[in-house]
Amino acid sequence: MTTALLTHPDCLEHVTPSGHPEQVARLTYVLDAIKDIDLKQYKAPLAAEDDLLRCHPQGYIDEIRAKEPTVGFRQLDEDTHMSFGSVNAAWRAAGGAVKAVDLVLGGEVKNAFVATRPPGHHALADAPMGFCLFGNVSIAAKHALDFHGLDRVAIVDFDVHHGNGTQALCENDPRILVVTSQQVPLWPGSGEPSDRGQAGNIVNIAFPPQASSDQFRKVYEEQVFPQLEAFNPQLLLISAGFDAHKDDPLAELAFETEDYTWVTERLVDVADKCCQGRVVSVLEGGYNLDALAVSAAAHVKVLEERGR
Repeated sequence: MTTALLTHPDCLEHVTPSGHPEQVARLTYVLDAIKDIDLKQYKAPLAAEDDLLRCHPQGYIDEIRAKEPTVGFRQLDEDTHMSFGSVNAAWRAAGGAVKAVDLVLGGEVKNAFVATRPPGHHALADAPMGFCLFGNVSIAAKHALDFHGLDRVAIVDFDVHHGNGTQALCENDPRILVVTSQQVPLWPGSGEPSDRGQAGNIVNIAFPPQASSDQFRKVYEEQVFPQLEAFNPQLLLISAGFDAHKDDPLAELAFETEDYTWVTERLVDVADKCCQGRVVSVLEGGYNLDALAVSAAAHVKVLEERGR
């Protein structure tokens, strides 16, 4: 077996204004950092309309397609922009996550990393948010359930910002367990532990500013891994944001690069126990380019080692 890497040059054509934290260089840094890891490479395909419709209404899909500018930028909200090329990038970000599920569940690879942009875990059903256009991981989860016939899929989101879009898209589906850990308080202002979602299938983990590696590991050992094992997923999806790193400029947590090695190893342990090691990881945030690169490489190195 092996580890798949899904990416596409189109994802470099989604350009944001100068100084915007969600920049093209994020993906180039990640791809350069993992270039020497032995991965089986695939081009992320454009998402099929049916897959987008699992999470987004037709009107919203049409609206995103129509809003792509021919020159310059179009601002969709205070944080989210489109350029010429954003449509193909967004369709490939969602399509890459779906294709990764197909590869893993089809037995072609043991696990997969989807290195695309724009990210997805803030996108709502009918609105872009927080740099995100489509709910990539949520779309992948529902594809695994509806197309492949799984009964239980788990999503773990360790991005520093609350995966509010993932929660909104999945909280009425008890087939999906969403575990999302985040700094609280922090944008987008949600993610309190008391919020369990409509079907009680959401686990929100709140870390205070300056939370350390020890706090991160303790909470995951005591809360996250036991709940994952109790749910016994048939597939584990990861929203892999690396902005809880101590050097990230958009947050105030104090996690180290080694924490991403550790959490990936422990998540693969759970996947080995519950679902034959079937893991699909999808890139989310991370805005210090150097910290993002080394953290993503640490994460992917574990996937590759455990995917052999």
